[in-house]
Amino acid sequence: MKSDPDVLTVSFDDNRVLSQILGEHDRHLALIEERLGIAASPRGNLLSLRGNPEALAQASAVFERLRARLEGGHHIAMADVEGAIRMAARPPDDADGAELRTRKRVITPRSPMQAAYLKAIQDKILVFAAGPAGTGKTYLAAVAAASALERGFVDRIVLSRPAVEAGERLGFLPGDMREKVDPYLRPLYDALYDCMPAAQVERGIESGQIEIAPLAFMRGRTLNHAFVILDEAQNCTPMQMKMFLTRLGEGSHMVVTGDPSQIDLPGGGESGLVQAMNLLHTESQIAQIRFSKADVVRHPLVSRIVEAYDRADAARKNAE
Repeated sequence: MKSDPDVLTVSFDDNRVLSQILGEHDRHLALIEERLGIAASPRGNLLSLRGNPEALAQASAVFERLRARLEGGHHIAMADVEGAIRMAARPPDDADGAELRTRKRVITPRSPMQAAYLKAIQDKILVFAAGPAGTGKTYLAAVAAASALERGFVDRIVLSRPAVEAGERLGFLPGDMREKVDPYLRPLYDALYDCMPAAQVERGIESGQIEIAPLAFMRGRTLNHAFVILDEAQNCTPMQMKMFLTRLGEGSHMVVTGDPSQIDLPGGGESGLVQAMNLLHTESQIAQIRFSKADVVRHPLVSRIVEAYDRADAARKNAE
């Protein structure tokens, strides 16, 4: 790469690589130009960039990340470009290079907080992930579980969630146990199907290697050599959370996810997720990841929706 204070030229060995990075009708390039405030001029296998030095450095990091993704045999979607831009906006740290691999997919972080989340899952026994919808906390937990299972780090996956309401009135729902809880665990199922072959997921469910365990049915168990996920944990009571966390057995890992702004406990009861994060924040084998609206990686509109609700909540609290 050749550069001066305001111009940077990035070269690519293959014109086709540059074409894929730029996207159809240069859609990816247009997004990068808009977000980073640079101007770009592709010519052959060269890409000339103009902007301030900081923006050019970030642009270089974006193109290198996208190049590496292509060289790894992966397709580039608009979401990958969004993620590369987010990652380039923060300084490198020891979470760089964090990724999840399964037979079907390789998942790389799309925000700095996602990178920290993946690193925490790799390094810690128990991880709390709290934050708004769209930040990837549930999806990445499920992919991490699938990766751990395929690599032989655990023997099974256990998925749990408070069903219906905090009272978990499963008996009022039709069908067998799986049919009762399927609607509430659908985000976890979707993530498993996204990163594992469908037949493998179905075999795992039938054999018990992938277990659906409603929170109400976890009492009295010890979960050994398992990757355990508790989703929507903001709707656990403190007693339920204590019960769940004490199921942790030998060779197991736990990820607990939830959105403290979406507590549905009756009577305004204290959330077990909030209490547990307050009580356990000093434990060395426990990580706490706190996502914000800046970490939303779904459609950009989702971030603006979260912001609108946050403003409404703040206004309501100020009026009280």
